[in-house]
Amino acid sequence: MPVPDSLAIPALVLESLSEGVCLCDIEGQIVWSNTAFKQLDPTATSNIAAACRQAARSFLDPAVVGGGAGAAPRTRYDIGTQDEARWFEASISPVCGPSGAKLVHVAAVINDVSAARRIQSKMDAIDRAGTELVRLDADTIRKMNTAERLRVLEQKIIKFAHDLLHFDHFAIRLVDEKTSKLELVMSCGLPQEAMEVELYARREGNGISGFVAATGRSYICTDAATDPRYVLGIVAARSSITIPLRMSDKVIGVFNIESTQLGAFNEEDRQFGEMFATYIALALHILDLLVVERSTTGKAVTGTVEGELSEPLEDIAVVSARLKTALAAIAPVPGAPNTAPVPVLDPSISRFVERIIADVDSIKRRMKDVAAGPATILGAEKSIAEAALDPALVGRHVLVADDDQRIRQIIRDVLRGRGAEVTVCENGTQAIEAIARMVAGKGSASSAVGSSAPGQERQIEATPGIGQPGKFDLIVSDIKMPDQTGYEIFAAARKVMAGIPVILMTGFGYDPHHSIVRASQEGLSCVLFKPFQAERLIEEVHKALLKK
Repeated sequence: MPVPDSLAIPALVLESLSEGVCLCDIEGQIVWSNTAFKQLDPTATSNIAAACRQAARSFLDPAVVGGGAGAAPRTRYDIGTQDEARWFEASISPVCGPSGAKLVHVAAVINDVSAARRIQSKMDAIDRAGTELVRLDADTIRKMNTAERLRVLEQKIIKFAHDLLHFDHFAIRLVDEKTSKLELVMSCGLPQEAMEVELYARREGNGISGFVAATGRSYICTDAATDPRYVLGIVAARSSITIPLRMSDKVIGVFNIESTQLGAFNEEDRQFGEMFATYIALALHILDLLVVERSTTGKAVTGTVEGELSEPLEDIAVVSARLKTALAAIAPVPGAPNTAPVPVLDPSISRFVERIIADVDSIKRRMKDVAAGPATILGAEKSIAEAALDPALVGRHVLVADDDQRIRQIIRDVLRGRGAEVTVCENGTQAIEAIARMVAGKGSASSAVGSSAPGQERQIEATPGIGQPGKFDLIVSDIKMPDQTGYEIFAAARKVMAGIPVILMTGFGYDPHHSIVRASQEGLSCVLFKPFQAERLIEEVHKALLKK
């Protein structure tokens, strides 16, 4: 159909536009289009024609005031190609005849919105993934220990980072508030040497991650070979992007992504990465809140129970003491004149009263132990008192590291009572030094490093083939110590004693440096969450030595 004369000059103008423009009759037949429109995909043009027909019908609807051009609204349609690789927005308007009363044609202006649509689609996908990332069911998570919680989060991050952002190699580091050290929380695709690099939240001398953590600004490294801030990452790394993890205005860590391609990341990747990093930071924060809530609740409950039981226990103690005094008063005194009949007392009654008094004292001590939270080991008193030589432990040399004197001494006594040789250390540095001395052949069995070791050692005969000189058979270490973390002790031991079993301990599941996840990935034997039963310790020691 020829273009009406009245539209000839406007058509010349429309021909010069970069947007596609077409004119359709009310049946959706294209009567004119500019060059930009003719270059569109046939599926797109067919869909646009169908949209024009639908729009024309809406313009002719009597519900629209008079059906005239002045009353008919402009209509917008989203139109995609068959493979949905490209998307267009069609803005369709009515074109009326000379009288202005009758609808003759509709005009459509087509804008390519593929880029905007792709970005919005990806943002929506990241938003949905982020919602899933932070959807941590409180009842389910509360039953998990720190390792299990972080493992769930790590699996989600790996999946979404790969599926949505196509990031196959990344690392997440959190800032230690006391030391500013960037502790590796989780990673995917990093070699061991890259995981062991020590970085701090400082502008200079600590790589890109240190710079980002210190400044709070994301950083795109287009060429790892020429960027002076880049340090060791994945094998054959060519480029990277590093994004701060924020909670409000505070940088809590960094999200570092690596690629083997040169210049693999652009501003769009930065935008998506920053969105994803927001959800990562929130998820980690939620986990920490759950850990703190568990710790606070545990302490509050034990404190409440102790307060509720203190009065009746005290009453029992007072009554028992009076009963003991009364029994002593009526008991016959050797050598005294027998002026009156003396009741015959059953000796078991006195023993029974003594037992009540001892039980009350024991309950009080145990309540204090429970109220002390992670600063104790439950059932230790009984375990030590009833200890007997254990063939699985006789002659085994165990290193125990904990900055709490009571904990390390209890573990020492529990293990020694079963025949183990024990070296105790009051911090991580001493533990690592003890490991080095042992490997160098200068270690001493059943020793205390940096702390007193009251009590006598039991002289035992080591079982042949175990407790070999120059090595420890097992390491039991607290996770959170003032100088070194449990993971650092674990890593130091594994470097010089391949395959040595290691048991880590932590209070109420709190693991600020995320040592558990890191060590679990590398063969950690077990994690004990304080307060734990002494018999559980023995059970896990057996398992660890058996695996060895």
